[in-house]
Amino acid sequence: MSEIKKVVLAYSGGLDTSVIARWLTETYGCEVVTFTADVGQGGEVEPARAKAQAMGIKEIFIEDLREEFVRDYVYPMFRANALYEGEYLLGTSIARPLIAKRLVEIAQETGADAISHGATGKGNDQVRFELSAYALAPGIEVIAPWREWDLNSREKLLAYCAEHDIAVEKKRGTKSPYSMDANLLHISYEGDVLEDPAAEPEESMWLWSVSPEAAPETPTYVELDYVKGDITAVDGVEMTPANVLETLNKLAGANGIGRADIVENRYVGMKSRGCYETPGGTVMLKAHRAIESLTMDRELAHLKDELMPRYASLVYNGYWFSPERVALQALIDESQRFVNGRVRLKLYKGNVIVVGRESADSLFDESIATFEDDDGAYDQKDAAGFIKLNALRLRIAARKGRTSH
Repeated sequence: MSEIKKVVLAYSGGLDTSVIARWLTETYGCEVVTFTADVGQGGEVEPARAKAQAMGIKEIFIEDLREEFVRDYVYPMFRANALYEGEYLLGTSIARPLIAKRLVEIAQETGADAISHGATGKGNDQVRFELSAYALAPGIEVIAPWREWDLNSREKLLAYCAEHDIAVEKKRGTKSPYSMDANLLHISYEGDVLEDPAAEPEESMWLWSVSPEAAPETPTYVELDYVKGDITAVDGVEMTPANVLETLNKLAGANGIGRADIVENRYVGMKSRGCYETPGGTVMLKAHRAIESLTMDRELAHLKDELMPRYASLVYNGYWFSPERVALQALIDESQRFVNGRVRLKLYKGNVIVVGRESADSLFDESIATFEDDDGAYDQKDAAGFIKLNALRLRIAARKGRTSH
């Protein structure tokens, strides 16, 4: 432990990381550098500076990473239409590699020996943070206090604060009973009544969206412009990636869109029940598939769909900086060359409904697809030979008595 002279801590300013900051100093006898990342979690991050200063921290980093987060992490992931286990839009997962990247960079800038985080020993985040860190800085030391200390309850943490004169913010009113994580893409809820998979979440839990029942009776229409698979404008107004997501979060949340209640398989082995609000991301996924349906070759689209679950698992499990994710991303990005155009959507009471799509790069040929006279563009007689050739192996198997019933 004496070899660790300086540690960069992922610091939120909350109870856990405030305790960790002092615990690192007490346990390792080291200097602590704090890093607070603004990835759109809401609220002010600047108060973390005053809290760190009050604890005697000399090097304090507070950074606005919202644009980088959406541009370099969320957008590439949505080009893949990534969905973990058919439902989860990977909101927490995708923020971790960016935070880990900056932790490592700050460690290198400040000459730190190690990084530290407040993820517990039961969750996925410890894996995500550390796999990312080791991929970028193989010699980095990682300190995970929740795997070392015995401060495993809120009462013990508060007692530690009292013993070490750490200021704890006392909030009036009731504290949320849920463990929550938020960024520009989503907000998650775990714990309390959600630990019973049969219990319905209370309506007051949801913070970003109205219930579909309470959503407006009049639908909201929105148009999204795409360039190479990325949204560049909303309703004709050009926006940065972060502004796109902020705008869609508001529009979708107001229409009761984006709620999910999932029992998922954590990478560490257990099943976990969580609830998520991803309003803007829900719209983005639906719209992206719509513009791809118009502009992407059939076999390329099907190949992407086959690879998507593997890609989603890589993101979920923390392998953003792995060679296989990077290679998959190159294929996915190449597939987006002609994914350009506009999608029109109707948002209504929890539903995202595609009502139109158009593109100069469209592969849709009305003269061939029409049910009316196509003037010889497609000879329907050709279909007979096509069907017989594709049925050949089935007919042979049937003659041999191998047809399954």
